[in-house]
Amino acid sequence: MTYRHWLIVPVVFSAVCFASLSDNLFTDAFFTRISERYGQQKVDDFVDWHAAINDGQNSDDYERLLLANRFANERIEFKSDLAHWNKLDYWATPSESLGTGSGDCEDYAIFKYMTLIAMGMDEHKLRLMYVRALTYDEPHMVLIYFETPSSLPLVLDNLNRKVLSANRRPDLKPIYSFNGQGLWLAKAHGLSSTKPDSKGTNDWSILMQRIENGE
Repeated sequence: MTYRHWLIVPVVFSAVCFASLSDNLFTDAFFTRISERYGQQKVDDFVDWHAAINDGQNSDDYERLLLANRFANERIEFKSDLAHWNKLDYWATPSESLGTGSGDCEDYAIFKYMTLIAMGMDEHKLRLMYVRALTYDEPHMVLIYFETPSSLPLVLDNLNRKVLSANRRPDLKPIYSFNGQGLWLAKAHGLSSTKPDSKGTNDWSILMQRIENGE
């Protein structure tokens, strides 16, 4: 896969406002709610998450990527939405993913995205990307990071747990990406002229609203 496969062109859509994770989240009342909902044994995971975020706030971007990627991949076990939520498709909040200890590829990517935002990462450097996982011939989602708009992105994934540049992930065929600022189409073998289904961005809008509402 060549570099141009991961170049992107913006497509306008309404940006979603959301409250980023911060120290304001990790209050005594928050930990009480976590204990009530997921059990006292899960509180330690959230304490560790808070600590990881604090560590990331004093780190450079690459260290933040490693911290967020490792934490999510170690604390969340893959489980399909049907097995986990009894739904064909469900986008979990970070608290739901960590509290249940399970999630699918979208949940991993969302958890890493929010964790990095809480660490102080510039949102413009991050995008959730729909890809085709060629090894499994299945749709998949990863998180990608751009140091600059023209940089080759780094990929954060739950299938391959190393943070690798896109040219070292020939098993992924990019389709489109998005974040709270907009939607992008991948420029790859005609995909740039393919209009993506709007469902992904609708799910994102709903997820951001749920997080803003304290979920």
